[in-house]
Amino acid sequence: MDEGSDASVPAQDLLVTIGAGLLAGGISSVDVEDALTGLAPAVGLRSINVAALPKGLFLTVGSDSATRFERIGPDLRFDQTAKLLDIVDALRSRRLGIDAARRMIDTEVYGTAPRWPVWLSHLGAVPIGIGLCLLLEPGLVNLAFAAIGSLIVAGVLAINSRHASLGPLLPVASAFIVGVLMLIGYRLDWLESPLRTIVATLALLLPGSAVVTGLTEISAGALSAGSSRLVSSTVQLAMFIAGVAGAAVVTGTGAEALANSQLTDSTWWLSALGVAAATLGLILYLHTPLEHTVPIVLTIAAAALAQLGLGAEFGAAIGGLAGALTASLVAVVLSRVPTGPIWRISFVPAFLIVAPGSFGLLNASQIEFGDGSGVAGSLLAAATTFFTIAIGTVIGSALAHAAEPKDEIVA
Repeated sequence: MDEGSDASVPAQDLLVTIGAGLLAGGISSVDVEDALTGLAPAVGLRSINVAALPKGLFLTVGSDSATRFERIGPDLRFDQTAKLLDIVDALRSRRLGIDAARRMIDTEVYGTAPRWPVWLSHLGAVPIGIGLCLLLEPGLVNLAFAAIGSLIVAGVLAINSRHASLGPLLPVASAFIVGVLMLIGYRLDWLESPLRTIVATLALLLPGSAVVTGLTEISAGALSAGSSRLVSSTVQLAMFIAGVAGAAVVTGTGAEALANSQLTDSTWWLSALGVAAATLGLILYLHTPLEHTVPIVLTIAAAALAQLGLGAEFGAAIGGLAGALTASLVAVVLSRVPTGPIWRISFVPAFLIVAPGSFGLLNASQIEFGDGSGVAGSLLAAATTFFTIAIGTVIGSALAHAAEPKDEIVA
């Protein structure tokens, strides 16, 4: 195919559509660039120039071709992303042509309705909050407050889905409302150790996976994409902290209430129950493809076991590294099973549990508001865990590439 001719336009349009969809599905810019470069020969193009950013995609075919720019649209559900990954895999192996792939993207990715109502996916916040509370502070009163706070989070998510313009207010508003609830319970002597319950309730909204993805992009040389993702995540984290601090001011609560203390230890069976509850919540919240439920659950269980087991013995940083590596290895092994999904489909939900947005952050979020001497060390511990999870993800990506060279979407 002449890369500068009109004959290349359908192939270019298809690659742009695929790249924009992958970015909307949360795949790192480095992997999107690798995926599109690897797809070019399969759609009849000898080479392309592509630059992917979190919110935009540039793609040029040949020296005489105009550069196409595509703005990234709304986030894709995980089932849509999984289907798009299947189409990419079929294109790469030349089981699909350009026209057939385009029709499948229109009908099976963007034209497919959710398998369950949106309100049910929002309610996935409840088992996630309860499950994480079982890991952090498994007292009965704490679990009750986590359930109520998670219902508030589900309500905030529902409002945001109907009024997308309110999205920028989501971090500070949810943190403030949940913080007020927990701190009122503390002031009434109903609730002890409110900080861990607050973190468990809000973990679903924290940008932990974006932090690790940004670090992964920077380590791979994508400085613009990684830096912009990290800056955005840092601002969101600051807004969460501001919301909790505002709740403390409104309720007249002193800084000592926000000390990071654990009153009730989580036993192994409570931890297992917490992982199971959080996994159920993730399946609902992410619209996980039901046909891939078994490999996803197996990957999550293995990653959580590695992280919790080694983290308890050697600290959160080693636990995060072990969890990310285990998730990578198990996902690769399951992808080699004849009916197994491609690597990333099993890895993403486990990554969201290992990443700082959930278990990793909860185990490493030693930000003790009440102890100024502990803040710097606590922030350093959290940053160390972020880096070790990113390192584990990078190593896992390399292993996945080595095990299955054709699958270029691995991180």
